[in-house]
Amino acid sequence: MKEPNKKLVLADGREFYGYGYGADRNAVCELVFNTSMVGYQEILSDPSYTGQIVVMTYPLIGNYGINDEDYEARSLTIGGMVVRECCETPSNFRYTKTLSEALEEHNIPCISGIDTRRLTRIIRNEGCQRAAIVDATMSQAEAVKLIAETPEQHNQVSQVSCKKRWFSRTAHHRFNVVAIDCGMKLNIVRSLNKRGCNVTIVPYNTSADNILSFNPDGLFISNGPGDPEDVPEVVETLKQLRGKLPIFGICLGHQLIGLSYGARTYKLKFGHRGGNHPVKNLETGKLEITSQNHNYAIDTESMKGTPLKVTHINLLDNTVEGMECKADRVFSVQYHPESAPGPQDSRYLFDKFIKLMEDSNNA
Repeated sequence: MKEPNKKLVLADGREFYGYGYGADRNAVCELVFNTSMVGYQEILSDPSYTGQIVVMTYPLIGNYGINDEDYEARSLTIGGMVVRECCETPSNFRYTKTLSEALEEHNIPCISGIDTRRLTRIIRNEGCQRAAIVDATMSQAEAVKLIAETPEQHNQVSQVSCKKRWFSRTAHHRFNVVAIDCGMKLNIVRSLNKRGCNVTIVPYNTSADNILSFNPDGLFISNGPGDPEDVPEVVETLKQLRGKLPIFGICLGHQLIGLSYGARTYKLKFGHRGGNHPVKNLETGKLEITSQNHNYAIDTESMKGTPLKVTHINLLDNTVEGMECKADRVFSVQYHPESAPGPQDSRYLFDKFIKLMEDSNNA
């Protein structure tokens, strides 16, 4: 059995030895966990994981390989991955490269052979914390010093948002939607195209006047990484546009809509990540199994005095999972109705957005 060549070191000095895959470099990031059983390629390419090392709780990762059609972003910005076992012999007719090949190609470090159950319990019990993937020969003291001296990341949205506008059109379109890209997953664009929307994707700091110049039928606010308070530009844009056209927000977009109405956000102990979170729709009473990926949540108390109404709650911790201002034709959810792969319980939300645009055009 070969000797471990990499190790994961937590900020408090605890060490986990394993084997390196992908990029042979050090990485210092926030350590989080994801409970999904499938979808590692989508996780790998989700911009919301910028600056984070993701621990995969499912023990075997890479077994169906990587294919060129399932990426969720054009560039990969995840900080790193931790897995129990990395499969080097995928079994899937669609695969074009192995997980380790994709990791190496995109300069992403990964470590395998670690007890991910123990590591997940640490995060769950103690909260997200910073950690480093380093060479096994680095001393504990050096690794802890590296973590302490590496600045925490902020303003990740500015790193992952598109630099100029781009378009995604569909045949026989019915609506024109402008999407503010805070780190948007491509399946959101596909979901809108599928429902007859031409989509204009714009950078996060695009002004309200610029957005209105496209004469959109609706505005979409995407998911993205980091603290929502780091993105005041989008909050200001939303303040100027709410009530002027239908607005739909997902994940970070949900939080930014809350901030624009005067609500507050706070950081969760270990976040919500995975495709198995139960959410209750308060309007219908139905339970939805949802896909999630976020560190922050809307403070319920701070919504009092705003026109926002809670529409969905998380049944695990009662956090706000959806809200709406009917007068302004604004609604949002904390989870991902476009999840691919993942549960399809919540895809009706895109149809709700379509109906809002339809009603606005017919008014």
